[in-house]
Amino acid sequence: MAFIIKPLVTEKMTNMTDKMANRYGFVVRPEANKLQIKKEVEDLYNVTVVDVNTMRYAGKRSSRYTKSGLISGQRNAFKKAIVTLKEGETIDFYSNI
Repeated sequence: MAFIIKPLVTEKMTNMTDKMANRYGFVVRPEANKLQIKKEVEDLYNVTVVDVNTMRYAGKRSSRYTKSGLISGQRNAFKKAIVTLKEGETIDFYSNI
């Protein structure tokens, strides 16, 4: 079962990777635990994972006023994992584009 949804390639994660070259972020399924995330990253990218930190984000309500009235919705809840690799190993997300 695939627990990793997508890698996080945002400005904030890119800055973190520049400071600490062996940390990468992923959006993962909410029911995934650290051991499952570690195993899947090691299998997909052929690297050695030292540490996994996870965070849960709640879906937030948002609304805006338009010509047709008030439009309200909700952003999705998700779980984020920060993976620390063994010193000297890297992941290239752009290699197969």
